[in-house]
Amino acid sequence: MRALQPHLLILFGLTACASPPPSAAQDSAPYALVLGTAQDGGLPQIACDGPQCHAARANPDLGRLVASLLVVDPASGKRWLIDATPDLPAQVELAREHGAPRGAGRPALFDGIFVTHAHTGHYGGLLHLGREAYGGAPVPVHGPARLTTFLENNGPWELSVKLGHLAPTTLAPGVPFALTDELTITALLVPHRDEYSETYAYVVRGPERALVYLPDIDKWERWEQSIEAVIADVDVALLDGTFHADGEIPGRAMADIPHPFLAESIARFAALPESERQKIRFTHLNHTNPASNPRSAAAAAVRAAGMAIAADGERHGL
Repeated sequence: MRALQPHLLILFGLTACASPPPSAAQDSAPYALVLGTAQDGGLPQIACDGPQCHAARANPDLGRLVASLLVVDPASGKRWLIDATPDLPAQVELAREHGAPRGAGRPALFDGIFVTHAHTGHYGGLLHLGREAYGGAPVPVHGPARLTTFLENNGPWELSVKLGHLAPTTLAPGVPFALTDELTITALLVPHRDEYSETYAYVVRGPERALVYLPDIDKWERWEQSIEAVIADVDVALLDGTFHADGEIPGRAMADIPHPFLAESIARFAALPESERQKIRFTHLNHTNPASNPRSAAAAAVRAAGMAIAADGERHGL
């Protein structure tokens, strides 16, 4: 686990540049807080000898926690996590001022966890909620049907379920799930490498605005649903920006780990109106992706195309 980065403490003490500081009238309005924007291994990644990792080790401001999103309803004090990452201990600290666990003893840290799929960066953090670590009251873990079955029947998660720390619940795609009277979350089934579970994206809809969180997909053209239609239906689109271009990972066939390349996404979304492109913020950046450095030419190309690279700590009103 990487140490908590000083720049993230600053980011979470303030509102990120993605939205202005909330007014008194907005204090009770729900919002989404980006807890991380890196691919499953984080940045810097273990044993990485590439330029992005070297830069992040030399300057912690360039580091990124693993991709995750916190949904907060200040009016009720409730909060929900999308994806429990290996960086969960640091992310719980970053979320400390955004909602709070309720109840005596060791209350559940979240009112629910929504998992996109069973790849390490997205559910590996559930280990921290078991008996060997937090071991608190049961937290609902929502996700695809195969994920529920996997957690209930495979160690070490199976033990946390039996001991009452995790409460897996199947969430059907396309059916809005009420978080509060004015806040819902809806799963969208997307094509991805589904070794242990299906893969979901999530649309979070509040009283005024909506956000889609889609950190993993094989390719846009492999989805039977139009990504452009999904973008049109929301105000913020946090989309898969894992890789910049083909050949990015030496010694590995990138066809075995398909994701839309940033170059492909830029080309595809170029025809969208400027107002639609401004909604797009790429997340889940791999440690090899040069766009992870905001000062890089790759990041500048994304901005020039009217889109953005998401940042750890940015906040979006709902």
